[in-house]
Parts: sequence; C-alpha cells; structure tokens
Amino acid sequence: MNTTQDTSYYAHGTPAERWERARLFFDAKDYAAAARVLVGLVEEVPEQTGPRLLLARSYYHSAQLQRAESELRTIVERDPVEHYARLMLGRTLQRQNRHEEAESHLRIASALAGDFEQV
Repeated sequence: MNTTQDTSYYAHGTPAERWERARLFFDAKDYAAAARVLVGLVEEVPEQTGPRLLLARSYYHSAQLQRAESELRTIVERDPVEHYARLMLGRTLQRQNRHEEAESHLRIASALAGDFEQV
C-alpha cells in the first residue's frame, strides 16, 4: 500500500466508523494502527474525551510515552477529575522514570476512584 492509500484507509468513513475501527485495532493489540485512526478523529472532535483517551492508551501501549503524556495532560487540564486519565498519566510518567512527578497524579487518581486507604 502506498502512503496515500495507507493514510486514506485510516481516515476513511464517518467518525463512528473510525471509532469502531480504532477500537478493533486496539482490542487486537495493534496499538500503532489504532493511533493512526485516532489521530484524525481527535483532530476532528477534540472536545471528546473518549477518542483522546484511547489515543493516549494506544500511545502508551506502543511505547510512545511522550505522545501519551501530551494527550493525557490535555484531558486532565480539561477535566481534572477524570481519574483514569490521571492514573494513566501517573503510569506514563513512571515508565519514563519520573516517579516523583507520577506520585501526585497516582494519589489524585486513587482519591477520585475512592481508594482512600492508599492516599
């Protein structure tokens, strides 16, 4: 497949069809392909948390940690009580050996999830 065909495949269809395609790639553990679909979707619907969170998770699982961090920070800035994004941000920072920075996000995520014993 050439680059134009490759790009058009990932961008083809309605937002709902692309969301479904991205989820199928993600479920099949093809995280890089899921990310390729989701990049365009997030650009199209930047206000929606679901596609951006799945993009961040795709980046995380494909070891694109700086990209994952960037998407997660965007989510947390918009919605400070999005506990799963906080948890993922903490884990992403841990994988980058930024443990001190990760700790605050993990503590907040724990508190938001109701895990007060760990706080």
